[in-house]
Amino acid sequence: MKLRRFRGLRWRLTGFYTALFSLLLGAVSFTTQHLMHSDLLRSLDTDLKDTHRQLVERFEELDFGVPVSQAEMGPKPQGQATNLTPARVRFPNAALQVEPLPFFDRFSLSRQWDTAQKSGQGPELLQFVRLVAGELRLRPVGIDPAQPVGLTDEELIHLLEAPDGQILVEKQVQQQFSGTEPMRILVTLEALPMDGGAFGVSDETLAITYIGRSLTPLNTTVSRMQLVLWALFLLGAGVAGVGAYWLAGRALGPLQRVRLAVERIHSDNLTEGVPVPTSEDEVRALAEAFNGMLRRLQASFEAQRRFTSDASHELRTPVTAISGHATYLLRRTELTQTQRESIQIIQKETERLGALIASLLELARSDSGVLTLKLQPVFSQMLLYEISRELAPLAQAQQTELTVAGTEVAFEGDPDKLRQVIINLVSNALKAGSTRITLESHLVPGNPAPEVRLSVRDNGPGIEARELQRLFDRFYRLEDSRSRDQGAGLGLSIAKGIVDAHQGRIWLESTVGTGTTAHVQLPLGDIPELGEDDVP
Repeated sequence: MKLRRFRGLRWRLTGFYTALFSLLLGAVSFTTQHLMHSDLLRSLDTDLKDTHRQLVERFEELDFGVPVSQAEMGPKPQGQATNLTPARVRFPNAALQVEPLPFFDRFSLSRQWDTAQKSGQGPELLQFVRLVAGELRLRPVGIDPAQPVGLTDEELIHLLEAPDGQILVEKQVQQQFSGTEPMRILVTLEALPMDGGAFGVSDETLAITYIGRSLTPLNTTVSRMQLVLWALFLLGAGVAGVGAYWLAGRALGPLQRVRLAVERIHSDNLTEGVPVPTSEDEVRALAEAFNGMLRRLQASFEAQRRFTSDASHELRTPVTAISGHATYLLRRTELTQTQRESIQIIQKETERLGALIASLLELARSDSGVLTLKLQPVFSQMLLYEISRELAPLAQAQQTELTVAGTEVAFEGDPDKLRQVIINLVSNALKAGSTRITLESHLVPGNPAPEVRLSVRDNGPGIEARELQRLFDRFYRLEDSRSRDQGAGLGLSIAKGIVDAHQGRIWLESTVGTGTTAHVQLPLGDIPELGEDDVP
């Protein structure tokens, strides 16, 4: 679970930095695309204005001819063209459309528009301008005459009110010999040098001029740029993710090593400490702080162990003297009944205190690592039968059935210490008032090697789940009716120390009202293959 949490932190850091880099890369890509699109549009607008300038300068050379409406009514007059062939030659990439307004000039049209707006006749003036422009429209170049370019009311108003008489619009235009294409169109309102014979007016005639350029090349360029930017974005995001994962691993690697070292440390190996990285950063400071804390804990534990050991040794002599004097008084002196009862209480309490001192000494030896084991081959069923015979009188006195079950398993251990563990577990079951106790042994498949499990199963009152783990704490005793004879609370702690010395584990399983089972699971150790004749 902890390792998954650590990896989760690494993935969260990777995701954060990848998202941050992707956001920055996306912003750069969007800005690049926007700037490129703007530059292309500015270039296109400049080209449109240059085309417009050339159109105005060379308008008389282009031979616009008669309006489309007149050309469609019959044969063109002598010497007049019906198309803009010179304009197509001069401007091969542009779409041109001219709509003369011979009844207006720039000043009069502007004044009439202001007057019409004030009098509420603006729509009528717009309709009249459209009618004149549509009737006198010259044949367009690059635009289907049947579907000419037009302006909406808003665009036409914008054109009439524009100070320079120019607006830019984007429209779908039906081309003369192909399909519809998006175009950027420069629309101007200004006087053009037209042949007065065509309209019966002066040479300078006000006209609405449309000069368009296709947006397809620009859109194609922008689309390709988008594909390139998206490819770079995805590639950059992938590289950023891999790089962020690697950097997060490098950054969190020392923390992981510190965590693994901390998980291996317990009360018996506080001196190992945690690895201190060579980098001068917060992780190094954290590791040094951990090592300082472990040194202080080690000193505290050592002081506690020395105190327990020294105090136990010092107490043994006076307790033995008190017990000896109590025994002497009971055997060699005449005592009243009250005096005898008091001395018997003293004797009993000194025996209890002596057992407590012996337990403390054993715990002190276990904590200091000097608990020595005399390892030898042990047969599980034989060990349990010996314990059963030893405790049979005590079980019979309490009317408790004590049986042995399971299979024979050979393993390596200290039989005397293990006998102490099992006897302690059986004694606890007897104290709890159990009427049936079963000693079992089984071979348990394990990874990487099988193990032996010794179990003590009783039908006592059971233990609540919240109490099970605390039972192995020193001096912890149940406060319920499970234990009739309250001890010092060190038996299970001593048993756990012995099992830990065997590199095994001990735990309890219990159901209130049903009973309790204590398990001791130990490695088999270095046991040679035994034949049937070797098994007693």
